[in-house]
Amino acid sequence: MCEYEVTEADTAVALGSGDVPVLGTPRLVAWLEAATVRAAEPFAGPGLTTVGTAVRVRHLRATPVGGRVTVSAEPVPGTSGGRLTFVVRAVDGSGAPVAEGEIDRAVVDRERFLAAAPSPPAG
Repeated sequence: MCEYEVTEADTAVALGSGDVPVLGTPRLVAWLEAATVRAAEPFAGPGLTTVGTAVRVRHLRATPVGGRVTVSAEPVPGTSGGRLTFVVRAVDGSGAPVAEGEIDRAVVDRERFLAAAPSPPAG
């Protein structure tokens, strides 16, 4: 679990995802995805890493600037191998649900993954 305090930089206004000064969904999803990166560490051995492949999250409640949000990610029972699914949750300082859903990650060979990534266009 990890706790964050919502700042002006985290708002929908600042992120361009809305016009209200509350926690923006893109920042919330980034925090949830970061929790899956930490939770996936036991599944990645030497030379391996994980990459996000799918996000299914519902943003349930607004959180104002100054509010606190705690995020968590737990592997779905039976998760193993190259495809990982995590149940993700976020709650505010009062314990009220802020978000829930699932995020998928794939275990990949770091060097092969980077070698296969397209180069940026020249220019």
